[in-house]
Amino acid sequence: MAALNLQSTLTLNDGNKIPILGFGTYEISGRQAYDGVTWALEAGYRHIDSATWYENEKDCGRAILDFCKATGTPRSDIFYTTKLMSNDGYDSTLKAIEFSLNECGLGYIDLYLIHGPIGGPQARKECWRAICDAQKEGKLKSIGISCFGIRHMQEILDMGLVVPAINQIDLHPFMTRTEIVEFCEKNGIVLEAWAPLVRGMRFTHPAIVKLADKYSKEHAQILLRYCIQKGFVAIPKSISQLRIRSNTNLFDFALEAGEMLELAKLDEQLVTDWDPSDCP
Repeated sequence: MAALNLQSTLTLNDGNKIPILGFGTYEISGRQAYDGVTWALEAGYRHIDSATWYENEKDCGRAILDFCKATGTPRSDIFYTTKLMSNDGYDSTLKAIEFSLNECGLGYIDLYLIHGPIGGPQARKECWRAICDAQKEGKLKSIGISCFGIRHMQEILDMGLVVPAINQIDLHPFMTRTEIVEFCEKNGIVLEAWAPLVRGMRFTHPAIVKLADKYSKEHAQILLRYCIQKGFVAIPKSISQLRIRSNTNLFDFALEAGEMLELAKLDEQLVTDWDPSDCP
């Protein structure tokens, strides 16, 4: 395996590249979101994950633009993700994309996701068709899905349009989703873990503690290292400047193959927030 670093990327099925480590902004908005994104960019992150649902697209966009202006960093160096809040059909999706473009002020969106499969097959298909059309217009560089199960993904593939570049879903050693992972890998869909730290629920698990002690690493760093070694994109979230920085300290060690296997055996189908992957 090639050595990984903070600048490492994965190549998506559309040829675009996504940084393997991003900064998540779930449940933070206003000054917290602006500061968090700024601290992340200052720490070397070049991937920011937002969503209309989070009500922080404007804060994230402003932080990115201010950072770029202050440092001379090109906008194109920052990978920005946002997501469709409601699956309300073709026209509503186009309006939602315009809303997000206006909110973030970044000129285009690097990755746009359907935030979840709720709404039924027809709604999902209409939303995807609109997103594909917006991509053709250059408003969206890459497009994908979030929290989709195998049946939902197969519906999209059967449309014969663009294959999603990403499925962003709850993934960690305590929720391995083996079948979804295999389906995505078979179809060239990169997996992105939106709760790679298990929301702190398993930091004290003996297996995590043992590895943290062995490598003199924080529990969060063990979980993040597992995620990126699996070939997933990780988007940890924190409102602490110290932890935002410490979450980048993943590249001076590597878990052994046997340790990766042992971690994968911890699967208990632990849902850290919501799981609509089996919805109609």
